[in-house]
Amino acid sequence: MSSKSTKHSFKAETHKVLNILTHSLYTNREIFLRELLSNASDALDKFRFLQSKGDQMIHPELNSEIRITIDKDANCITISDTGIGMSMQEMQDNLGTIAKSGSEQFLKDMGADKASAPKEKAESDDKAEGDEVTDAFVEDEIIEKADDAVASDASQIIGRFGIGFYSVFMVASKVEVLSVSSLQNAQSDNAKGYKWESTGDSDYTIEPLAEDSELLRGTIIRAHLKADAKEFLEEYRLENIIRSHSNFLPFPIYLNDKLINTTPALWREPKFSIKPEQYDEFYTFLSDDKDKPFDVIHLAVDAPVQFNALMFIPNKTEDHFLEQRDSWGLDLYVRRVLIEKDRQELLPNYLAFVKGVVDTEDLPLNISRETLQENLVLRKISQTIIRQIMSHLERMAKSDKEKYNKFWKMHGKYFKFAFNDYAFRDRVATLMRFVSSTSAEELLSLDDYVARVKSAQKDIWYVSASSKEAARLNPHLERFKRKGIEVLYLLEPVDEIALESMTTYKEFTFKNIEQATSESLNEFTDVEENKPDLPEMTSEDSELFTEMLASMKEILNERVTEVRKSDRLSGSPACMASAEGMSSSMEKLMRSFQKDEGVPKKILEINQDHALVRSLVNIYKDDKTSSFFAEMTNSLFENTVLLDGYLSDPYIMAERALKIMEKAGEWYVDLRNK
Repeated sequence: MSSKSTKHSFKAETHKVLNILTHSLYTNREIFLRELLSNASDALDKFRFLQSKGDQMIHPELNSEIRITIDKDANCITISDTGIGMSMQEMQDNLGTIAKSGSEQFLKDMGADKASAPKEKAESDDKAEGDEVTDAFVEDEIIEKADDAVASDASQIIGRFGIGFYSVFMVASKVEVLSVSSLQNAQSDNAKGYKWESTGDSDYTIEPLAEDSELLRGTIIRAHLKADAKEFLEEYRLENIIRSHSNFLPFPIYLNDKLINTTPALWREPKFSIKPEQYDEFYTFLSDDKDKPFDVIHLAVDAPVQFNALMFIPNKTEDHFLEQRDSWGLDLYVRRVLIEKDRQELLPNYLAFVKGVVDTEDLPLNISRETLQENLVLRKISQTIIRQIMSHLERMAKSDKEKYNKFWKMHGKYFKFAFNDYAFRDRVATLMRFVSSTSAEELLSLDDYVARVKSAQKDIWYVSASSKEAARLNPHLERFKRKGIEVLYLLEPVDEIALESMTTYKEFTFKNIEQATSESLNEFTDVEENKPDLPEMTSEDSELFTEMLASMKEILNERVTEVRKSDRLSGSPACMASAEGMSSSMEKLMRSFQKDEGVPKKILEINQDHALVRSLVNIYKDDKTSSFFAEMTNSLFENTVLLDGYLSDPYIMAERALKIMEKAGEWYVDLRNK
């Protein structure tokens, strides 16, 4: 201690609290730099605020900036700013008492609490918070009034709890704070700064700065690092921390004379002033994606919660179900300071492809600013963001069909999962896109389908399949082709769950074509010729066909519940039908949840007007106990089950097919030799 220094004790029990703060409150030691940089930014904001009010400040010519230097020889990090600085009394008040916030007191003194506190507005219903918010705060550029500028400057101040400074003792064995108040009269004898010093134990000292001190205005913090904190003497380590947590502070941050925060906080800027290449550059910074984003959504919202958001739709598909299942969400900022990356509460899983940032001043945090005290504000922000994204996609679908279809092909597989979000499900339904039996290459909406249904049609028919080709070959589709009824192709497992969950769309009921009965389609006239090339069965052959069905049931035994004549087929020899009415795709999905890999027992329907079945009747007529008839029956069943989405044993099926081919070859040779 110098002869001019004065020794002070922390207020009662404060040193115990300090020990808790530096050893238990913060979970990540690198947070100390974020806290010190936030304090420096506050000091600069305070200076700018007072200067804009017309207060006389010392050395107004100094640049507003933050500088960090590393001294490995001295084992020290120095953080300096040219902000408002502190007097001796302010040092004692703010640094000698934990949880005494100089920023909080500043706002009270300036009467800015109202400008920075959360808006006290009644929470309105979904409709009131919907597109009206978009029209008021998103579509129209908001130009701030000149007389709001001063209050706006004060509202950027970050500190509220008065404990962030003490996080430095997580890494420092001794801390020195040198400060010169900008509010002192430059011509007075009292225009001297002071030095605060402590090891974080029970006391601290304050003494005047040396006469030859080069500090003109602001604050310098010297952190003498502990032996286990030398990692923070590495420039790359500090640079990463700055870029991660404090990159968007509104003042330049220099590390060893290198400007670090070169990317501006674009979400704070009015949209009309931002160029497309700035959005592209920010997206690359945010996502490390070298490609340009597919689209940009820039929001400035004042109600029901004040926040800014800048979001991007990537120009490529990413796997958020497997490899990237946990790496999604929006980065959450409070007054430009990163609180949490990939905050998933801000987005539902069906918008996992959206990347971006959200910055709010209304968010209550715990005293360490690492976790949230409550999530009511986050829920309000999330609901507003979802509405804005929905509105954005609706406008895109209406104004640029080609662009929206491109979006759907890239991200539709995730967006479909919105079926379980009851608040937005109806809006999602209008945004869903499909291919169909009459539009296999072009995407269509449910509105497109409804606009061209037949006059008496009350259902939206669909078929689930693994591909468009599989859907086209589905035997159940034949009746609908014959009637000229369009059928949606559902090519993802979630599609059918989504439609079944929604149940109806504009008074039309969603139905799987496997559930169609003859009665439900009889009122529609055929638009395609349905007469088989084969002659009608004689009464004798009809009786033999019925008998053959019973024999096929005996051969297939427990593998089927019934073998019966089909009234739904025209181009296929057989199909599987479920007595319970559940579609094959839904049944397969449910069985996969139960880890049941067996082939379900269903009804085997046989088309008596198919050439293969007629040949089978003749084989049965020639020898009812023929082993070849049994092989043909088994083969027909296995091929039908395969079209239904199952294949129990491909080796047996392949062996049986080869035997039948061998037998057919022998018959062909015999016929040629006759």
